[in-house]
Amino acid sequence: MTRRLTPAERLAAADKNTTLQQIVAASTWDRFLVEQAVWHFGLACDEWSANDLRDVLPEMGHGYLGAAINALARGGVIAKTGQLVPSTSGPTHGHGIYVWTLTDRGRAIADQRRARPAERAA
Repeated sequence: MTRRLTPAERLAAADKNTTLQQIVAASTWDRFLVEQAVWHFGLACDEWSANDLRDVLPEMGHGYLGAAINALARGGVIAKTGQLVPSTSGPTHGHGIYVWTLTDRGRAIADQRRARPAERAA
């Protein structure tokens, strides 16, 4: 039986850099695409919360957001900063949600992905 890749392994294994705009333009959403969006948002922002991501994800991606954040956190790609902010999602009635940041592991994955095009050109 083949082993499932972790979110960190999926990100590190991707052959191309996908921008947040490309992810948002995708017509088929699933958890893996939302994970990519969360990770790319982490690259662009020092700290962020699900509130920030809900503003840029299409409605159909919102259902996967919590699962994607939890998967990346368990994979060591993102980490809680210790701060809480009130949720802007109506159904949550403003309860506290965590503020996240990219970890050293998440930055290392980004560095690996950036190095790939240069290696292929050689």
